[in-house]
Amino acid sequence: METRRTLLVDAFADEPLAGNVAGVVPDAAGLSDDRMGRIAAEIGASETAFLFDADEAGDGAKGANDADDRLRYFTPSTEVDLCGHATIATYGALFAEGAINAGDRTLRTNVGDLEITVDDDGTVWMRQNPPTVDVIDPGGEGGSDLDADRLGDALGIDPAALRDVGADLPVAVASTGLPWLVVPVNFLERLGEAEPDMAAIEAISETYDAAGVYAFTFDAIGAESTLHGRAFAPAVGVPEDPVTGTASGAVGAYLREVGAFDGDFPDELRFEQGHFIDRPGHVRVRVSGDEVRVGGWAMVSMDGELRVPAEDDDEIIEA
Repeated sequence: METRRTLLVDAFADEPLAGNVAGVVPDAAGLSDDRMGRIAAEIGASETAFLFDADEAGDGAKGANDADDRLRYFTPSTEVDLCGHATIATYGALFAEGAINAGDRTLRTNVGDLEITVDDDGTVWMRQNPPTVDVIDPGGEGGSDLDADRLGDALGIDPAALRDVGADLPVAVASTGLPWLVVPVNFLERLGEAEPDMAAIEAISETYDAAGVYAFTFDAIGAESTLHGRAFAPAVGVPEDPVTGTASGAVGAYLREVGAFDGDFPDELRFEQGHFIDRPGHVRVRVSGDEVRVGGWAMVSMDGELRVPAEDDDEIIEA
């Protein structure tokens, strides 16, 4: 029976047991989709990243350029095309153990080739895909019924907390590789009171082809933070994600698109997340032209070996 080295890595955190934990399998060569899915389910993190050489692209890979690495991402129940925090976790762990040096690398994913930069202090920056932002008009053509009442009921937030900011900050689907439904909320207290109806969140996510709902408020905890966010993604098996890289990049693009700031757009944003589920962390976000980058540190919290049975050792009975 073979073993595979397996890590638990806390991304977007400056200490272990904070931020967003990801599983990382730093040598996934030869693993089938079934084995990766079962390993991810065993690890139990919201996502597990499987690292291959770039020429082991596998089904679903896209990219026109030479790449240094290939990552695939699995939740405990399904494969997802991209995961920001698992990417930060992977490269943070590789840098910490000296497997890679500071500098630039090209990563192949299911959504294309992405640029990764590791700073000398271990900060990992992930360049995401060019952003798209589609504002949703509840009363517009197409008959959308995604108004404050429906969203408030789904999120378990007083709809007045959504209407209060809705005139200046509309609901939108934003993406830098993975679409998120972006929902502004007026105050941190209201966001903290959220008691989401996961079935309703999942239904809305599927309607708008989004991974989940990212609700945010500018009423942040830290004085240096731009906003506080919460991400709910039951459609991909994640009821609440502690700190979300893909959503943070998408929200950074959204804020620029809707003109959320007076004057020049900030050179760097800081998004805090995870405090309401005792996994505080933060994401650094830079938006310039069509370039969106998210960055942060990663801390290895566990390093061990996982036993993996051979493919023909299954005793699953199929009807």
